[in-house]
Amino acid sequence: MKSKPSSLLRLLALTLALAGPPSAARAEDPFLWLEEVESPRALDWVARQNARTAAVLEGDRRYPTFLQEARAIFTAPDRIAWPDLRGGAVDNLWQDADHIQGLWRTTGADAYNAGRPQWTTLLDLDALSRAEGRNWIFKGATCLPPAATLCLVRLSDGGGDAVELREFDVTRRAFVEGGFRLPAFKQTVDWLDRDTLVASREWTPGEVTASGYPFVLRTLNRQGETREVFRGQASDVTVAASILRDGAGQSLGLVINRAVDFFRSEFSLWRGGRLVRLPLPLRATYQGSAQGRMIFIIKEDWKGFSRGSVVALKRDDPAGAPELVFAPGPRQAVQEVEVTADLVAVNLLDDVKGAVEIFDMARGRWTGERLPLPRDATFQIVSASETDDVLMVSAEGFLEPPSLWRVDAATGETARIASLPARFQPEGASVAQYWTTSSDGTRIPYFVVSPKGARKDGSTPTLMYGYGGFEIAKPPIYLPEMGKLWLERGGAYVIANIRGGGEFGPAWHQSVMREKRQLAFDDFAAVARDLTARGLTSPRRLGIYGRSNGGVLTTVSMTQHPKLWNAVVVESPLVDMLRYHKLSAGASWVGEYGDPDAPADAAFIARYSGYQNLKPGVAYPEAYITTNTRDDRVHPGHARKYAARLEALGVPYLYYEQTLGGHSNDSDPELNARRWARHYVYLARRLMD
Repeated sequence: MKSKPSSLLRLLALTLALAGPPSAARAEDPFLWLEEVESPRALDWVARQNARTAAVLEGDRRYPTFLQEARAIFTAPDRIAWPDLRGGAVDNLWQDADHIQGLWRTTGADAYNAGRPQWTTLLDLDALSRAEGRNWIFKGATCLPPAATLCLVRLSDGGGDAVELREFDVTRRAFVEGGFRLPAFKQTVDWLDRDTLVASREWTPGEVTASGYPFVLRTLNRQGETREVFRGQASDVTVAASILRDGAGQSLGLVINRAVDFFRSEFSLWRGGRLVRLPLPLRATYQGSAQGRMIFIIKEDWKGFSRGSVVALKRDDPAGAPELVFAPGPRQAVQEVEVTADLVAVNLLDDVKGAVEIFDMARGRWTGERLPLPRDATFQIVSASETDDVLMVSAEGFLEPPSLWRVDAATGETARIASLPARFQPEGASVAQYWTTSSDGTRIPYFVVSPKGARKDGSTPTLMYGYGGFEIAKPPIYLPEMGKLWLERGGAYVIANIRGGGEFGPAWHQSVMREKRQLAFDDFAAVARDLTARGLTSPRRLGIYGRSNGGVLTTVSMTQHPKLWNAVVVESPLVDMLRYHKLSAGASWVGEYGDPDAPADAAFIARYSGYQNLKPGVAYPEAYITTNTRDDRVHPGHARKYAARLEALGVPYLYYEQTLGGHSNDSDPELNARRWARHYVYLARRLMD
């Protein structure tokens, strides 16, 4: 996720009330001390909250069974070993009950494709953690092409976004003695050549943006000498670089991204020590290089191309006429673009259903061909080869477990090479897509997964999920813990494809940014009302779940519509929207939500911010609020303060704070099993009892 001196306290003293409507006066926030992540006072509060909630949820008669079932899912030996293509090898991080941190391991591509991998361990993360007294979470590796035997391994202590980088020799299966090593930071690093890195990080104290990211790009050689390549501004979100390489993997230069805010960037091409600004709109994202072109997705109309299109600029003539690679239709949206050695793969949604198309420069123009992959599935490009035109693609649906497909993008041939066994019984469930109308007349789609033959009398316990931000789509995916712990026990599951996401491209997202945010919350409430009107569930049996930006959604939904639902799961949330920009990476999201330091922005944010809009005397549903101490993206203070505010109002709630895992909360399979067991115990208590 996603500065001038703050005038927040002065503004709040004039316009806000912590215990009343935004127009009333308010005292200083009494719970600021909970923003001190590891202060003894705050951690003591967390420990007491955890003990109380554990007694309720882990003491429930269902918890041991839920935990056993969740643990079996997250540590199952027959999971798919998701591939990371590296030269002629396939790498994988494997975690199970005996390897909680995991084994980074490798096998040959032929053996992997044949379903007979012979795994060799490269790095044992559990052993490394024990030896160094740390809790190392593997965050991937960046390897030097074409041989890809020298890698920069990214290690996070506890699962946060800040990573330490160490040079690793895959051939020797060991860290390189005296090799490159960069201390922990939220940094981006890549190889220029065998002896030189290009890195964006805090080189000298204070070279960070208000969001906590770097804005100075330098090269670094093995002698420790650095040379500045590019410098942004402290007011930016970050500066990062991508390497341009030829077919042999040799560096040709850099594409530099100066992110002036979360959604707008200035791109420059750096070649031979010369910097050239690329003629692109500010709303664009770089995707890679193929056939002598740089590939971008544009997020605004530009030079006759519609927003959401994939376009190409010639590497040797960036000022020349841009080329159209792919333009989505009115009900389509580009989800991701991956580049192989010579081709461009576009993963898209069509009415929230997936497809993958391959594009190349046939007959002097970009032409595409849709891959023969399963119908009505959601796809993800798991890995793309830099040395040939091979892709690894996953396919899944609500009731269809993920399968892994090897794609030869040059020929269009596809082959399924692995499938996940079913983790719950799909025969007793059905999937339907419905549409409803929001407050401004916009039609909003949503999916319902429910037991076959469920009575339409409002009696079905239903969990409704939403996100609605940052152009992140939420199509159908396989959720084994939901299927086993919830669906098999008679519950239903709903995904509300509200505005703010990427289901229908940039326009769907941009229609509810900043001062228009209330429309996303209206969409969510409209889906809830439609579920009730159809008899699919009722407020007594309806619960909602959201995390991160979805935590804004659930806390606002709880304060604005407390009678629409009976359970609210708030995970790793943004809640205090008048201080979000001062906590962790919050300043990077001003483009999404607005700037609370600007009076006009603060006024519309204050009207919905969940923390400020809790009111005494309102019968709110008991919420379950949970976060992670090591989350350095969305500050745990949001969740802590929301719980403390509910406690001060005398409103029932549950609060639990995991101590490890970071924002993703899923880096440890055992902790993840306990996390989901608690979630579904809470939901069963509220919606099934």
